[in-house]
Amino acid sequence: MARGGCSWPHRLCKGKMLAVGVLAGLSLLSLLAYGYLSWDSLGLGPGEREATRSELGEELGVGAPSSQPHIIFILADDQGFRDVGYHGSEIRTPTLDKLAAEGVKLENYYVQPMCTPSRSQLITGKYQIHTGLQHSIIRPTQPNCLPLDNVTLPQKLKEVGYSTHMVGKWHLGFYRRECMPTQRGFDTFFGSLLGSGDYYTHFKCDSPGICGYDLYENDNAAWDHDNGIYSTQMYTQKVQKILASHNPRKPLFLYIAYQAVHSPLQAPGKYFEHYRSINNINRRRYAAMLACLDEAINNVTLALKNYGYYENSIIIYSSDNGGQPMAGGSNWPLRGSKGTYWEGGIRAVGFVHSPLLKNKGSVCKELVHITDWFPTLITLAEGQIDEDTQLDGYDIWETISEGRRSPRVDILHNIDPIYTKAKNGSWAAGYGIWNTAIQSAIRVNHWKLLTGNPGYSDWVPPQAFSNAGPNRWHNERVSWSAGKTVWLFNITADPYERVDLSTRYPDVVKQLLQRLSQFNKTAVPVRYPPKDPRSNPKLNGGVWGPWFKEDEKKKKSDKSKGANKEKKNKNKKKANRKKGQSKKGQSFHCHSHLAGG
Repeated sequence: MARGGCSWPHRLCKGKMLAVGVLAGLSLLSLLAYGYLSWDSLGLGPGEREATRSELGEELGVGAPSSQPHIIFILADDQGFRDVGYHGSEIRTPTLDKLAAEGVKLENYYVQPMCTPSRSQLITGKYQIHTGLQHSIIRPTQPNCLPLDNVTLPQKLKEVGYSTHMVGKWHLGFYRRECMPTQRGFDTFFGSLLGSGDYYTHFKCDSPGICGYDLYENDNAAWDHDNGIYSTQMYTQKVQKILASHNPRKPLFLYIAYQAVHSPLQAPGKYFEHYRSINNINRRRYAAMLACLDEAINNVTLALKNYGYYENSIIIYSSDNGGQPMAGGSNWPLRGSKGTYWEGGIRAVGFVHSPLLKNKGSVCKELVHITDWFPTLITLAEGQIDEDTQLDGYDIWETISEGRRSPRVDILHNIDPIYTKAKNGSWAAGYGIWNTAIQSAIRVNHWKLLTGNPGYSDWVPPQAFSNAGPNRWHNERVSWSAGKTVWLFNITADPYERVDLSTRYPDVVKQLLQRLSQFNKTAVPVRYPPKDPRSNPKLNGGVWGPWFKEDEKKKKSDKSKGANKEKKNKNKKKANRKKGQSKKGQSFHCHSHLAGG
């Protein structure tokens, strides 16, 4: 793992930061005094109000500002590559366009093709093959979660003094209490545990009759905080409250994982105003959802400025995977969609916006992957990464901020050994190096190799959304010859994956297959357990939440075994003491033996 050094443009003099803090505090107090904001509108209790007044007003002269930047990571859900104004979309995103234009656009930026994989790699800095989450997503009824032996990004940031808050979608498992966000490094959590749900009621049915409520405040169902507000707006209000009550002199990590623009396609009526002309109902709803999300991010940015965080902040924006055309998303001109290893599934909208950037207003075309945020943000936070931690991410801050070359030269998109095997795949097709029936994808420098069944592979142009219903008539398709299970593309020259070069460059294919084989030797077993009937929300007060408890009989049995073992140990110690009285020094030997197990 490369860990580049970093020159710190944000080590501002105490006087300037103090002045900014004073102005921010006075600004808030003025707004409160004149009635534009109220303590009630911020949702703060009496204790929190006094703390906020103290931090922002009366005691502004106490304490020095932190040199550690505030980190705000905003993760959108299912936003297509084309679905941002600066990529040519008909959907207006003025906030995203402005933030990206004033920051650094990441135009060679990769994530994973689905929710759980991207989130797990963001929070651990590790590929899926190294956490056991290389297949699909974590289902609500599965006794599965991000393995507990993985150190997370918020845990590392807490080590160096950060307050850590999460708002939005978790989707990293919850079957045990230890899997919950508040047990994985977040001081507070407000959001959903599952992958999707109703934006207003926050209910989710995994299958007929298996339905439950999914909105949490820390470790409990948030019934008292649920006013039927649209989730994008509700999450933004929560973010504003966090910013209003936190001391901007203390470093803050805020992870905002919006539900939008994932299905179900729902949005408040006013956001449809500019999109009545879109005939395709899914695209129209999707556009309204994205417009609401753009407004929400504007409100978050304003709150950062109003409460004194902005000048020492780093805002990172990313989608978690490509868009889903059947649900209104567009990845044009890229090939494929969410859930696939074509570029449309894994190449994402992303940018960094910060006053601390050296090369503002630039475009970064260096290779960047979602695992890179883990080491990059820990280094920026002045934290330490243990030498024995095997990361797949790289520190890419100098690449983004200063325009230097990326330390990353390859990306393992994934190896999924239990995905449906390609019927015609074989070891022979993989030159005896790799079984091409296995779904896998890898990028090395300019080259990208796919094997097995990469998934839905159409190009879906904008005119595909011109009709009222789903329409694939305009889609561009390629009929591959029977038996094909290997593809090779030069992504730099052919980002749209139109020209397969696997037969023209067999030596390159062999090299990439060998690299896949090397990665596969480091893979851990896949974690994808069958569903557990105890997960049914009906057994948990109608709420999706931790359900796994050890069997009572097993507990009693273990307790009984433990008591018997303790009794035996006591008897053994007595015997050892008697022996020690007759043989000098033998007592030490026996105690040493017991301590060793």
